[in-house]
Amino acid sequence: MGLVDSDDIAAAAVRIEPYVLRTPLLDSERLSDELGCRVLVKAENLQHTGSFKPRGACNALLSWREQGELPERVVSFSAGNHAAAVAFAGRQLGVTVTVSMPESAQESKVDNVRHYGGEVVPTTDLMGTCEELARKYDCPALYPFDLPEVMAGQGTIGREILADVEPDLVLVPVGGGGLVGGIATAIKAAAPDCRVVGVEPALSNAVEQALAAGEVVRLPHGVPTIADGLAAPFAGEHTLAQVRRYVDDVVSVAEDDIAAAWPDMITATKLLLEPSAVVGLAALRAGAVTAPRGGTVVLVASGGNAAPPRD
Repeated sequence: MGLVDSDDIAAAAVRIEPYVLRTPLLDSERLSDELGCRVLVKAENLQHTGSFKPRGACNALLSWREQGELPERVVSFSAGNHAAAVAFAGRQLGVTVTVSMPESAQESKVDNVRHYGGEVVPTTDLMGTCEELARKYDCPALYPFDLPEVMAGQGTIGREILADVEPDLVLVPVGGGGLVGGIATAIKAAAPDCRVVGVEPALSNAVEQALAAGEVVRLPHGVPTIADGLAAPFAGEHTLAQVRRYVDDVVSVAEDDIAAAWPDMITATKLLLEPSAVVGLAALRAGAVTAPRGGTVVLVASGGNAAPPRD
């Protein structure tokens, strides 16, 4: 199986540049004081559609167009952020988009998909319904993580981080592994001593389980986690291969730790973030990852498609 490499990510950066935002890397004085190191936040919540996902979705469709294989329609599955990103990319390139989403999906995320012109099919079986839709429409599936083109697009975040700072540690939220696999590939190519660590919810740790088992592990449907954007049903073969090669470690954090970190990170950064975006801070606070004393840490804030927490 061929791995995504730094050249693939460099090509993706050029390809998607007209379609995505170069998001800021923001210093957080409050988190730096708390953790005893310089803490910066890569604010992908400010990306089009409110998450990092358009990078991979746009790169996939643009890559297919370069090969003369841009379809009239694509299907996918998602808890919400990838669905909106595919709808966004499809609107840019004239591709019809249909996605399967959980019946329990946040209303704001469903509305986001429809805002960009995507059709939503509620289901209790994300992958199964996606496969049915692909057969029904005789079209390809643009999967949320287990596609090399998607990983290469997500890896452009790593290039942007390195253009702004020389980090000692980068903490990346993990669902299916495409984001952390892409970012780690970009960073290790230029800064091999920088540690890249993925963070999953303990209730939905598809990558951690797959690494332990040595093969793809499918999680039960409807795994309940506050970090719904990280509730991937499995980690695919491509993402696992990328994670094994480039990621230093993958850890998991408890629901209580994520819930506690969520309002605190919003307060500290003044950014509207969803729970999935704060798992890096949760891991540092819980001791799952040790911050380098006096070093530089980057927290990848993966998205902001959530209502703010209320007491």
